[in-house]
Amino acid sequence: MKTLLLLLPPLLLSGCALLIETAPQVTQSTAAMMTQLPLSDAWHEGRRAQYITTDVSDEAMAIKANANFAPRLRDAIAPGPKVPGRRHALERVYKFTNFSQPVVFPSIPLPSGPASRDASYSPLWQVVEVTWTPGSVPAELRSEEAILKAEDAGRVQLAILDVVVNCPVIWSEAGGLLPGAGRFRTP
Repeated sequence: MKTLLLLLPPLLLSGCALLIETAPQVTQSTAAMMTQLPLSDAWHEGRRAQYITTDVSDEAMAIKANANFAPRLRDAIAPGPKVPGRRHALERVYKFTNFSQPVVFPSIPLPSGPASRDASYSPLWQVVEVTWTPGSVPAELRSEEAILKAEDAGRVQLAILDVVVNCPVIWSEAGGLLPGAGRFRTP
């Protein structure tokens, strides 16, 4: 038994070396490959932004967004009521239910990329549905402040859902394009 235990670590290490040696290597041709992802439009403080949706914790929303169904994202929602000043990984994203307009983000990376200094930004968003109340005249709302003012005036109702989405912001008028990303128009 003692001999087996002494031989086990070298065997494990040689197995790891074998895995490393046979792992696919990044080559010039694979490094040059590009993937096209659908961009969605958004608003942040009255300025345009664009994001990608990769994962959604709700299956129906994931299907609609052509995103990965990732139910574990829901685990990012803190249990109990939100406590002022308690930090967590989620930010809000405002999605409209009865009026067609882009979503509204309360934070974005500024600037885009590793130089971002916006401590509020997170690519994980808890969905807040915005519904225009009967008798209100819908209009495009382009900031969290505008949404909250419309709520205070009774023009919209907000519903916080137990749905989390992973939607990294990759471009904004304020922050520019994520470094390393390319932009092109399709014909």
